Amino acid sequence: MTKEIEKQQFDIMYHDLVPLHIIVSDDEKKELFDKYNITPDQLPKILDTDPVSISIGAKPGQIVKIIRKSHTAKEALAYRFVIESNE
Repeated sequence: MTKEIEKQQFDIMYHDLVPLHIIVSDDEKKELFDKYNITPDQLPKILDTDPVSISIGAKPGQIVKIIRKSHTAKEALAYRFVIESNE
């Protein structure tokens, strides 16, 4: 089953429990690394074969920003570094 067929069958981004995922621009990526003094390999990883990665079109080397609802802070931001799957 190809990635395109899986995407057409069900788009996971419309599920209530899946938080908003956004691919970070190059400018925002640089700001993130400068602000926290980190490198991409220090971020948590997400595979390019993850259903959300496929749905938003994330490619290896990109950064994905995840915006979750929070009861205490209204929003909680998380970042993931997209890596290539061994499949």
